[in-house]
Amino acid sequence: MSSTWRGETDIMTMGWHTMMGYDMIGCYIWDANHSHELIKKSKECCINLPEIHLLDKTVGVGNCSGEEVDKFTEFGFTAESGNKVKAPLIKECYANFECKVIDTKMIKEYNFFILQVVAAHVATSPKYPKTFHYTGDGVFMLSGEHVSRRKLFKPEMLES
Repeated sequence: MSSTWRGETDIMTMGWHTMMGYDMIGCYIWDANHSHELIKKSKECCINLPEIHLLDKTVGVGNCSGEEVDKFTEFGFTAESGNKVKAPLIKECYANFECKVIDTKMIKEYNFFILQVVAAHVATSPKYPKTFHYTGDGVFMLSGEHVSRRKLFKPEMLES
């Protein structure tokens, strides 16, 4: 997740999030995390989806503080401008989701941010990116084999 406020930028690794609707995401951001304040003040951020080749850099991002380190420079990431928010996208990531904080009621008590995706950027290649997901205690799950059930899929069920 990347953020900015008054010329200061940060990148953080996100360990916990949940879909709350088609274009809404809820996420926990610890109040001791530097990004917490930047996102709370700016009311926006970008969720950036890295692939497996960025796993070690992503762990490095999570192991240092944006108060002490410029993570874009330290880890060789390229900040790109978005279309709807000022928070930087990370060019090296497979997908970037520009988000705005749309509900602040749960931030003070629970450090829980409710975001709406206002723009999405997804690479056209590879068709099935190899991503990773944090499972806790320094362990990650790597995306695996893809199988199709397109013949069984009923898109009209999404509308009801």
